[in-house]
Amino acid sequence: MSSIDFLKRLLDTPGPSGFEAPAARVWREEAERFADRVDVDVSGNSYATIGEGGAPRVMLAGHVDEIGLMVTHVDDDGFLYFDGIGGWDPQVLVGQRIRVLTRRGEVMGVVGKKPIHLIKGEEREKASKITDLWIDVGIRGRDAVLERGIRVGDPAVVDARLVELGGDLIASRSIDNRIGAYVVLEALRLLSEDRPRAQVTAVATAQEEIGYSGGGARTSAYRIDPQVALVVDVTFATDSPGVEKKELGDHKVGGGPVLTRGSAAHPLVFERLVEVAEREGIPYSITASPRYTSTDADAIYLSRSGVATGLISIPNRYMHSPNEIVSLSDLERAARLIAAFVRELGPETDFVPR
Repeated sequence: MSSIDFLKRLLDTPGPSGFEAPAARVWREEAERFADRVDVDVSGNSYATIGEGGAPRVMLAGHVDEIGLMVTHVDDDGFLYFDGIGGWDPQVLVGQRIRVLTRRGEVMGVVGKKPIHLIKGEEREKASKITDLWIDVGIRGRDAVLERGIRVGDPAVVDARLVELGGDLIASRSIDNRIGAYVVLEALRLLSEDRPRAQVTAVATAQEEIGYSGGGARTSAYRIDPQVALVVDVTFATDSPGVEKKELGDHKVGGGPVLTRGSAAHPLVFERLVEVAEREGIPYSITASPRYTSTDADAIYLSRSGVATGLISIPNRYMHSPNEIVSLSDLERAARLIAAFVRELGPETDFVPR
C-alpha cells in the first residue's frame, strides 16, 4: 500500500518538462527510504543508487516530466494565451480546468473557447488550434493578473488527478511517463531487499518530452557511465477502438510489459529480458522499432562509447490526454522483470555481440 500511496502522490504532483522539481522531490523522498545514496544534478535528474562499487554499472531510467502548457501572453482583459510543453491534441484541452504554477502558488483557471452557438458555417467543422484557446483565471484586467503572481513563461497542467477505474486500472494526466520513474524506483526497492552484484542507479530523468537532443537522459547517462541500461516508458495500447494493430502490434492494458526490438534496443539485452520474463512467468509482448524509439533509450544507447540498452514499455490508452490509462499489474510485472534481470548480472556479464 505504501507503494500505491507513493504512486498517487507522484502522479498528482505537477511537473511539466523543464519544471519537474516538485515531482522529482516526491521521487527522491521515497528513494531515501531504501537507497544507499540519493541526489540530484543541475539538469534536474534525480538519482538513487544501491551497491556502489559493484559490477556491472546498471542504469534504470524513467522520465519524471509530463506534458503541460506555458503562458505566452496576458492580454489587457486578463486572459492568458498559451502554448504546449510537449505534444498536445488541442481538442482534448477544450473546457479543461487548469492549474497555473506561479511563483506564489497555484492559480486555477479554465480553458476558454467561443461557444458553438457563435461559431458559424464551415468553422464548426474545423478542429480547434491552441491559438484559438485561452485560459480564464477569473481575474479582470492584466495588471490584476500580474499582481496575482502570474507571469509569461509560467507552466501549467490540466487539473486531472489520479482516479481508480474498474479492475486495477488507473487514469491520470501524467502517466506518460511518471509511471516509468515509478517502475524503476520500485525495481530498485526490490533489489535493495535482495542485493545484486551490480551497482544499480535508478534515474528519474528530466525533460524527455522536449528532449530533442537527448534531454536529461543524455546528461545522466554520461554521468553514470553505465555498461547496461533499462529504460521504462509507455507505449500505445492497441486494445481500444480505432487503433491499428498492423502498424503498432498487439499490446493490451493488463497484458504485461512490452519489449522493444530494433534501433536503440540492444539484441542481447532483449533476448535476456525475454528469457527472464518466460522463466519468471511474466506475460509480455514485443514491439518493433526499426528507426528510433522516441524515448530516453535513443540518448542513452549512444552515450560515451555506447551502452547496451533495453526498452520496457507499459501499454497506455489515450496517450497525451488528461486521462491516460494503465494497469497496476503491468507496473508490478515490469518492476519484477527488471529486478530479476539485474540479479543475474555480474562482473563477467558481456553484452558485446560476437
